[in-house]
Amino acid sequence: HHRHSRSLPRTSPAASSLLSPIMSNAEQSSTYGFATRAIHAGQDPDAVTGAVMPPISLSTTFIQKSPGVEGDFVYSRTANPTRNAFETCLAACEGAKHGIAFGSGLAATSAIIHLLKAGDTVVSIDDIYGGTNRYFRRIAANFGLKFEFVDFTKEDELEAHLAPEEAKLVWLETPTNPTLKITDIERIATLAKKHNCLLAVDNTFMTPACQNPLSLGADIVLHSATKYINGHSDVVMGVLAVNSDELNERIRFIQNGMGAVPGILECYLATRSLKTLDVRMQRHEENAFAVAKFLEAHPKVDRVLYPGLPSHPNHEIAKKQNRGFGGMITFFLKGGMEQSRVFLESVKLFLLAESLGGVESLIEHPALMTHASVPEEQRKVLGIDDTLVRVSVGIEAVDDLIADLKSALDKVPAA
Repeated sequence: HHRHSRSLPRTSPAASSLLSPIMSNAEQSSTYGFATRAIHAGQDPDAVTGAVMPPISLSTTFIQKSPGVEGDFVYSRTANPTRNAFETCLAACEGAKHGIAFGSGLAATSAIIHLLKAGDTVVSIDDIYGGTNRYFRRIAANFGLKFEFVDFTKEDELEAHLAPEEAKLVWLETPTNPTLKITDIERIATLAKKHNCLLAVDNTFMTPACQNPLSLGADIVLHSATKYINGHSDVVMGVLAVNSDELNERIRFIQNGMGAVPGILECYLATRSLKTLDVRMQRHEENAFAVAKFLEAHPKVDRVLYPGLPSHPNHEIAKKQNRGFGGMITFFLKGGMEQSRVFLESVKLFLLAESLGGVESLIEHPALMTHASVPEEQRKVLGIDDTLVRVSVGIEAVDDLIADLKSALDKVPAA
């Protein structure tokens, strides 16, 4: 058994501590409330110095007591104390047993796809992040994998796609990006189990503060930690959370074998950001509610999609499975491309930029920006048209945000 093919640490190894840990592993995911776990899980004071904040461990390699006698850490691609702190904390936030971090959300996505083999089929919800869509269609599909994009509200159609032996993975985003469709995770989990498929849920938009897919039956949870988890638009990173020891071992083997791991400073920053995730999400939601209500009442706005509004077609599902409604709003202007262009050129506080989930408010035009890589005919079916605007509502003073939108809408020519 060649030593380099050895299986990897089954979980993030904790440094042997002279101090008793603040939380045992069991407590990390159950006993304490979300905000407490986000601040303390995996964050034990340093055993050597007693430093309250665990030090950043930049070392790439770790000493062995004797040739081949390894401690918890050998080489930082495989495991690193700072990355482990983030993985442990994120897992606790998701109510998961294991967290596995990657260099980006798409690197985490590709790790899930590497659990499959040529001939397997992925059944994906039809409305997904443009980068995931591009990766599935134009890269992963070249390796003998099949991707089917299905409207998950049509249960018979979904079952028909899950029935064949080749179907191995169900891919769900809820809410979807950018049309904010919400799917009942428990319903999909039941169908996936019935057909022996794994269920992966992209939880980027809702975050662990508002939604925990594993508790609703999902097998794997994915985050682009670049978004709300880091929350300050200065780190690119991805992370997976699982409860199954077997899945954890397989994904860790892929994490180490493919090497798409995050940098150590990024891990430190993302762990630091997790500590304020709970309070940030409360303010994102408070602001988003106010902005959504303002937009819904505005004569130049055709319609608004926000999970917290009773007008959202899936509002009842959101109320059932989410602790909060998040900070993302999608709305449609009356008119066409001309109205969208004038509006997006006129906002000041809302920065015209891709991405989302930062403390600052961002606004974008999916048809021209984040979802330009989605084939035009698919965009049409999904309703991603020239008047659709996606907003990531930040945590600024809400009156300023509404004033900014109002002044931009005033400049929009009547449709």
